[in-house]
Amino acid sequence: MAGERLARELGNLADDRVDHRFKALPPDAAGRTVGELAAERRNLFTDGFTTPVLALSAESVEHNLALLETYTSRHGLAFAPHGKTCMAPQLFARQLAHGAWGITAAVPHQARVYRDFGIQRIFLANEVVDAAALRWLAGELAADPDFRFVCYVDSLRGIALMDQALRAAEAVRPVDVVIELGAGEDARTGARSEAECRELADAIAGVDTLRLVGVAGYEGEVPDADHERVTAWLHRLVALAVDLDASGRFTDLDEIVVSAGGSAWFDAVAEVFAGLPELSAPVLKLLRSGAYVSHDDGHYRHLTPFNRVPEEGALQPAFRLWAQVVSRPTPEQAFLNAGKRDAAYDLHLPQAQVVRSGRDGTERPAAGLTVTGLSDQHAWVRTEHAGDLEVGDWVGLGLSHPCTSFDKWQLIPLVEEDGTVVDFIRTFF
Repeated sequence: MAGERLARELGNLADDRVDHRFKALPPDAAGRTVGELAAERRNLFTDGFTTPVLALSAESVEHNLALLETYTSRHGLAFAPHGKTCMAPQLFARQLAHGAWGITAAVPHQARVYRDFGIQRIFLANEVVDAAALRWLAGELAADPDFRFVCYVDSLRGIALMDQALRAAEAVRPVDVVIELGAGEDARTGARSEAECRELADAIAGVDTLRLVGVAGYEGEVPDADHERVTAWLHRLVALAVDLDASGRFTDLDEIVVSAGGSAWFDAVAEVFAGLPELSAPVLKLLRSGAYVSHDDGHYRHLTPFNRVPEEGALQPAFRLWAQVVSRPTPEQAFLNAGKRDAAYDLHLPQAQVVRSGRDGTERPAAGLTVTGLSDQHAWVRTEHAGDLEVGDWVGLGLSHPCTSFDKWQLIPLVEEDGTVVDFIRTFF
């Protein structure tokens, strides 16, 4: 039933009409449906796409999906990839097809998108204290007995607000919650001590609108993170689960949730979670890494755990932003027609990787080209030689930080290695 709903809603995406809302699509495609345009299998470079245009590698996306499926299975982990990275239901569907338990959200709006596409298991990695959102959630839980939702709690005030809103909404099912253990005194959210966590557990036991089902946190916020500090915090998280279980806090559960895992330390999560002792119910060891689906050419290329465990495989960067040289005012300077509106720039500037000749389409490495800055609609490029670029050339840029790459594009061509566009990925930010 849920799978049928997801397939139906994805089909509706294919029925959407191509128009001015979507950057870079061929002007002569206006009026076609997205599905009709995808069926034409146009070439990204020669069949009417305008620059700048963001492309996702079809081969790399499939490789990355398969790799994390293999990795989590090998290490006995369930997987709820963080959907805020891409906010793309088509990719959610592929993640679920590759064995994902569900999809992680950060805020209620994201959960609403997931539900509109029929996602049946949502882990929301935040405390939800918005009364309107809790009223919506109560309605979703009442309408669908198979819908599974879990979210954080980390404060007594939060518990009181959740209880008040859910009682006002006449909730018929309790909301499953996990206590978030903060990753340190200077970390982000989460209770700072185990004593606070036990106090939260007592408060949850005192209301009938919430049900405590486990513990969770985010090791990526460990201050001055290294393997020793991250594993030490993960051992604290596991010990907290053991302690709460021993004190009878996880009663009448089919499974106990223990969750962590961003995209930088999932090897440490796998290592520590492997030592989880037997508890009063089976343990759902839930990993939540999200950036893997596209990976990148900067931040996560540097941080990925696969650098530490190369025998486990390697992720492939899937993004490439193609921009065109529109000005060549001096031998040392060129300007591309992509800028802050098109490229992620919050962590690192784009990297020039390949040049495609505007004359004959031949490609060559982007040797001697450095992106030195971004304006709203221009990339500033330093060149070493006068003949490195000419107006009309296309430059393929590698990007850093997928979370702020996806959110600049509503419809992203999925492109095979030879340039054939095989699909379009719709985002919902």
